[in-house]
Amino acid sequence: MKATVYKGNKTFSVIEKEIEAPAKGDVRIKVAYSGVCGTDVHIYHGMMDKRVAMPQTIGHEMSGVIDAVGEGVQDYKVGDKVVVRPLDDRKVKASDKGFNHICEELKFIGIDSPGSMQQYWNVPSFVLHKLKAETDLKLAALIEPLSVATHDVRRSGLVAGETAVVLGGGPIGLLVAMVAKDVGANVIISEVNEKRIAKAKSMGLHAVNPMKVDLVEYVKEQTDNRRADVVFEVAGVQPALDIMCEVAGIRGRILMVAIHGEKKPVDLFKFFWKELSLIGARVYEKEDYEKSIQLITENKLPFEDMITDVQPLTNIQQVFENIDNNPDGMKVLMDCQQ
Repeated sequence: MKATVYKGNKTFSVIEKEIEAPAKGDVRIKVAYSGVCGTDVHIYHGMMDKRVAMPQTIGHEMSGVIDAVGEGVQDYKVGDKVVVRPLDDRKVKASDKGFNHICEELKFIGIDSPGSMQQYWNVPSFVLHKLKAETDLKLAALIEPLSVATHDVRRSGLVAGETAVVLGGGPIGLLVAMVAKDVGANVIISEVNEKRIAKAKSMGLHAVNPMKVDLVEYVKEQTDNRRADVVFEVAGVQPALDIMCEVAGIRGRILMVAIHGEKKPVDLFKFFWKELSLIGARVYEKEDYEKSIQLITENKLPFEDMITDVQPLTNIQQVFENIDNNPDGMKVLMDCQQ
């Protein structure tokens, strides 16, 4: 079978390896599609070389069909369509307070252990979620990033009729906006890339460029001066941190979606003055996956528009090089059987 491996120095290789029988409690998945996410791009850039054991097969946004089951697996059978929730929480402790998805010694499958960018993938059965037979496997590869969005929106407490401002119109920002709109909120995306703004608008979303309009004044106009009930910080840049406290209204909730690898200045006075809440959100829980599976299966939202390219697994090096040269793209899928 074919598998890809990251070797460091912005280099991937495609290798041939033996198909392995699943161990006790594991299943073997014939991987259909594997999405490229921002974390994968960080790995490509060498930003996670201290964490990723090279050579390593990466990838965690995926869909596929069970090809074989190991001893003791009872809830899944050959032919089941599945996705993987790539969290290995086997070292969870009482001190983790039952929050397995953020437990202290959590291992992320596809980063800390081999991932989905290969034709066949053996994983523990406890990380699986079963799909309905009619689920489109191409769309199902979006379930992992969509679950980030469903978790973010659930953590925010957003309800119908509230106003949400999404700072950043990349793949996760658009998914957050779609989920927030599905909840019944009034959603405004703030994005500086005009092509991404056009993409958002083509998907029926409301997007503006904060370089061309005063975002705070714009949101005030849209909300009868109340500003935003919820702000999702997805951009991960200082200007977003500067504006998030300004655009939030009284007792507004700010969801920290972006990953900030170093300390950044934040206007804490605004938290005091408006009684703001800052809420962390990391990965997802089981219920977020089940919600995302429901949304993908129903397919009432413009998920197809998120997929901007599908490439054979053998083109992995070219795919990552092209992502660097095409910041306007949304979601690239690897066809793992090609």
